[in-house]
Amino acid sequence: MSQHNISGSEVFGPKPFVILRGVRSSGLRRRKSARMLLAFVAGAIVTMVGGAVAVAAMVGPNLFG
Repeated sequence: MSQHNISGSEVFGPKPFVILRGVRSSGLRRRKSARMLLAFVAGAIVTMVGGAVAVAAMVGPNLFG
């Protein structure tokens, strides 16, 4: 029986319930999310600096030239 595209009476049929309790997040998962957050922040900073440089390149010559 497929796990996908279940319809009709299969949905409500008798099946064992699985309850997960006390699942702790692993250190690897925490480090991975910390790396993702750091990469996101670094990307945002690079984007902001790049935008500031682009605006300065466009506006700078008119202000000081």
